[in-house]
Amino acid sequence: MRIALLSYRSKTHCGGQGVYVRHLSRGLVELGHDVEVFSGQPYPEGLDPRVRLTKVPSLDLYREPDPFRIPRPSEIHDRIDLLELATTWTAGFPEPKTFCLRVARILATRRDEFDVVHDNQSLGDGLLAIADLGLPVVATVHHPITRDRVVDVAAAKWWRKPLVRRWYGFAEMQKQVARRIPELLTVSSSSAVDIADDFAVAPGQLHVVPLGVNTDLFRPSDVRVRNRIIAIASADVPLKGVSHLLHAVARLRVERDLDVQLVSKLEPNGPTEKLIAELGISDIVHSSSGLSDRELADLLASAEVACIPSLYEGFSLPAVEAMASGTPIVASRAGALPEVVGDDDVCARLVRPGDVDDLTRVLGELLDSPLELRRLGANGRQRAVEVFSWESVAAQTVSVYERAMKRVGTC
Repeated sequence: MRIALLSYRSKTHCGGQGVYVRHLSRGLVELGHDVEVFSGQPYPEGLDPRVRLTKVPSLDLYREPDPFRIPRPSEIHDRIDLLELATTWTAGFPEPKTFCLRVARILATRRDEFDVVHDNQSLGDGLLAIADLGLPVVATVHHPITRDRVVDVAAAKWWRKPLVRRWYGFAEMQKQVARRIPELLTVSSSSAVDIADDFAVAPGQLHVVPLGVNTDLFRPSDVRVRNRIIAIASADVPLKGVSHLLHAVARLRVERDLDVQLVSKLEPNGPTEKLIAELGISDIVHSSSGLSDRELADLLASAEVACIPSLYEGFSLPAVEAMASGTPIVASRAGALPEVVGDDDVCARLVRPGDVDDLTRVLGELLDSPLELRRLGANGRQRAVEVFSWESVAAQTVSVYERAMKRVGTC
């Protein structure tokens, strides 16, 4: 099968689109399929050598270290570039739309080279143009972006709320496009329910295929750092609930020598950096980003507890990686987290989302109980090995491709 795998941006580490694209594409070529990744900036790294990469450059107006830069006139080549610039300058987020328009233009000249097109979370209306070429289109929706919008608008100061709503304007496009793609993939039953509700798609359009984990790379260690807590999240995003963890840490440190590892790129002088300083915990909270897979696996395996304090998750790759590492989890009872980690007190302890008191109590109980930590960690490792693997993810994904091809009449 010849597969075009689309990703409008492909951050390379610590969850997100880049990790999904990297591992899924590898799993697909392992099954004997031909895969070409089409990606906007930042481009994926570490793709399997058998996977081809076609770069789909944009104006990249959010790039580091100069986000919201003013492009040179010589960079503007066509109406898609103008649309990207105009949307950014009016406080919108253009990339899902403009990426799909650019890919549609490329695929119009390469129609006969692919059997199926798989979009990862873009849901731009250019996908409908690709479908009009007669190509079967499948799309992955990890979770409805509308859930992020609700939390971010609620967390914004009154004067910023209109700007946040404007930035999430692309969500309305995603709703409309999702309704017109017959085969949608998502990563959990919880996310499927939310997508059906928020995007008004038919339940029959949705196919649940969980994410996987490399259990050879993410594995337990014999050496753990006492009282080390790790959290892998976009710390400045309110939806991830990192502020609740930091408040809990400030309470717990009174009686314990904690070592808190935040795997996140913190905005300089942003909300998380300010909160860490205000709570007086700068000496015990350490942040890192851009870790390699090996570095991330080693860090996860060194912790006594992995904390996932999110207010919502459509899945949680860090939860699966923590379980594979034999690292006990404390997670919010929110979104798909209970579905991913299983019943409370088997592989993980579940807490009320946003409840600092509950989070503080449970973290303290576990850090004071080495036997419980070992029991939860061993159970988590077993669950990861038995339930999650990228080979299984790829095989299940191919079955959805076959449904899409049959529907279009190309299979």
